[in-house]
Amino acid sequence: MELKTAVPLPVSDAGINYSTPVMFLGSCFANEIGYRMAAGKLKVMTNPHGTLFNPFSVAAALDRFVSAHVYTPEDVYLHQNRYMSLDHHTAFSSYDRDVLTERLNDVSRAASSLIREASFLFVTFGTSWIYTLRESGAIVANCHKLPSGLFERRQASWQEIAGRWRGTLDGLKEMNPSLKIWLTVSPVRHLSDGAHANQLSKAHLLLAVEELLSHPSVTGYFPAYEIFMDELRDYRFYGTDMVHPSETAIDYIWEKFTSVFLDSPTLRLWSDAARISRAMAHRISGGKRETSPFAAAMLDRIKDLRNRAPEIDLEAEEKYFMDLM
Repeated sequence: MELKTAVPLPVSDAGINYSTPVMFLGSCFANEIGYRMAAGKLKVMTNPHGTLFNPFSVAAALDRFVSAHVYTPEDVYLHQNRYMSLDHHTAFSSYDRDVLTERLNDVSRAASSLIREASFLFVTFGTSWIYTLRESGAIVANCHKLPSGLFERRQASWQEIAGRWRGTLDGLKEMNPSLKIWLTVSPVRHLSDGAHANQLSKAHLLLAVEELLSHPSVTGYFPAYEIFMDELRDYRFYGTDMVHPSETAIDYIWEKFTSVFLDSPTLRLWSDAARISRAMAHRISGGKRETSPFAAAMLDRIKDLRNRAPEIDLEAEEKYFMDLM
């Protein structure tokens, strides 16, 4: 007896392995899948600007990566002696303008370099609601907890979103013709305006994605939103905030994602590398007498994995466990 509606998965003509650089941008799906890939030491960059919720801010970030934008003091916003970038997450703020500008450029250089060689770009749209700075009319990625009166909030239509993205996709195609771009919509609910408004927001995103699938730069759509809504239609798959997917739900979507993009040999390598990464993250107490046996076992695993896949960078992990000996 079939007790759930299975969402058909797309087919990818190319797979992800340890030789294919990947970038994830956008809302929480990008973070969760990107972090899991990084845990297994795959070559991935996730949200260099921090989490970006609206499609306009994601497009603006990509435009700057493509143009190798150099940040200047004019790119930062000052409020009550604190400098911040309204194009980035709240983590990008400082009481020293030069420190912030340098950090913005460090991140921008790294992202610009990776997008030029990337094999895959996964973009996740989170909401069609946007905030614009009243004094300039510019769409911001994050309000940085500034006074609400500084911003105007409205919902963008799917036509606006698709129109904004066509130019960005053209630029990406010209810069990196072999880049495979996959679009997704985040299942995370934005309920500040109610359930109906959240559904309208997701509808605009889904319609925009459908329009953009006809662009020659876009390879396909991964149905994270549909998997969560149709296959996991139960509150037990939400976190305690009843908004974000639970760890179980994320693991489920991760399994679906890897079944499309990672072949069995790569997934086995990922599993072994992730086990080493988790061991490194585990807090170990006691002196060297207590930690040495565990460290020795992990060093043996590192040696074995390095023999099978020398392209996996395990230098940090090796140093960590060597220090425990």
